[in-house]
Amino acid sequence: QVQLVESGGGLVQAGGSLRLSCVASGRTSSNYAMGWFRQAPGKERECVAAISRTGGNTYYADSVKGRFTIFRINAKNTVFLQMNILETEEAAVYYCAADEHGFGDRTRTHDYNYWGQGTQVTVSS
Repeated sequence: QVQLVESGGGLVQAGGSLRLSCVASGRTSSNYAMGWFRQAPGKERECVAAISRTGGNTYYADSVKGRFTIFRINAKNTVFLQMNILETEEAAVYYCAADEHGFGDRTRTHDYNYWGQGTQVTVSS
C-alpha cells in the first residue's frame, strides 16, 4: 500500500505557472505508474497526465499537451506536474494517483488504486 500527499496548489493568474508535487510513502512509488487528475465543481474527474514507473512513457490529455509536463524522481518517491500557461477553466482540485498495473497509459479513475487528498488550484483572470 502507498500513501500519497499532494502539494503546490494555490492561486495563480491566467497565463501563470504552478508545479504540483506528490510524495509517496509506504511502498515506494517506483512500483507504480502514476497519474495526475483534476476535478472541477460539477464536472467529472479527468486524467491530465500519466507516467510509467521509470518515466519513459507519458500520457497527456489533448487539452494540456505542450503546456503541462509530468515527471518523477523515484529516488525521492515524488511525482511532479509542471503546469504552464494556466487557463481559468483549469481551476480544479488536482489529485495524484497510483496505478499498480498500468504503464503510464491508463486514464480512467477506476484503473488507479490509491489516491491523494488533492490540492486546490485556482486560476484568476
